[in-house]
Amino acid sequence: MKTKKNIYLDFNATTPVDNRVLEEMLPFFTEKFGNASSDHFYGWDAGEAVENAREQVSRLVNAKATEITFTSGATEAANLALFGFCTKNRQKGNHIISCRTEHKAVLQTLEALQDRGFQVTYLDVDREGNIDLVELEDSIKPETILVCLMLANNETGLIHPLKEISEVVHRHGVKLMSDITQAVGKIPVNLKELAIDLAIFSSHKIYGPKGIGALYINRNNKTELDPVIFGGAQEKKLRPGTLNVPGIVGFGKASEIVYSEMDGEMKRIKNLRSLLEELLGNIEGSHLNSQNSPRLPNTTNITFKDIDGSRLLRNLNMLAVSRGSACTSNIVKPSHVLKAMGLSDELALSSLRISLGKSNTVSDIESAAGEIGNAVKGLKKISI
Repeated sequence: MKTKKNIYLDFNATTPVDNRVLEEMLPFFTEKFGNASSDHFYGWDAGEAVENAREQVSRLVNAKATEITFTSGATEAANLALFGFCTKNRQKGNHIISCRTEHKAVLQTLEALQDRGFQVTYLDVDREGNIDLVELEDSIKPETILVCLMLANNETGLIHPLKEISEVVHRHGVKLMSDITQAVGKIPVNLKELAIDLAIFSSHKIYGPKGIGALYINRNNKTELDPVIFGGAQEKKLRPGTLNVPGIVGFGKASEIVYSEMDGEMKRIKNLRSLLEELLGNIEGSHLNSQNSPRLPNTTNITFKDIDGSRLLRNLNMLAVSRGSACTSNIVKPSHVLKAMGLSDELALSSLRISLGKSNTVSDIESAAGEIGNAVKGLKKISI
């Protein structure tokens, strides 16, 4: 009798650490344990490893190594970028433009800025999740200092046209910040070509360790931030504190690996997703969200009409899938992304996010689609 195996389909939430990454990290927990700020050979070795990783990370997004600041993750980077930029430039204005479908790490930071007197305009999206560039331009005011829009949505995979957005934003002398966390490693990201001023991303989405991320600051555009954390001179005083050398080394190695393997993996994953969506599309009452717009090659967001989402998830006990962002998935609330796209609470709660990764196979996809189909049919029978 063949035993069913667990299948992980939640790679937008986090990824397993690549064995090659772990191997690169291990010496920095033991024999190469030095503090990167120490002025002796232990510290010099650690400092050299940090700068090598900075080069690897910058190459992945086509930035200069000097434009990368290491943080504990994308959430901290979002806080540093938003608070640091807005306080530095408050004399120029107090208005920020963002979007209703941004990640909670950005939305909740913007709410905190609103409590401190900043004004935020949240752009609406259409049924696919796209913003209107005309609405964006019309929302820019003399006191607008920053536009903050993600590159790829973490729930639907939808890709915003950042190059066109940056042209609109810079035409008015405003800076552009982007959460590029979900896009990095899945599709080519060229920060110079996109002309982004500030960007945030994370290691654990690209098969690197958790607890390490990066803030990109475009030095060519003279983007400046005030520090919001104090206590040392590390990372140009923007993010003081003893550097997480093993994490940084792992982030660098993960960046190097996904950079070299991206083209082939992107095509393979996209083929798997096409198979998945073909199979799921045969389920009565299913609807693919954002299906007619540019999306990440690994992400499927699908709604099953008249299905209790909680019961569906419980019936998928061999599949690791989610109903939305991992940061809020333990709270049974409809996705703010899907609601912004016009879905009712009921439909949003009956939706699944399936995100593929490099361990997935054709067999995984066929098994997962079959299990989801059987679960949906079973729940429909119960509800009749």
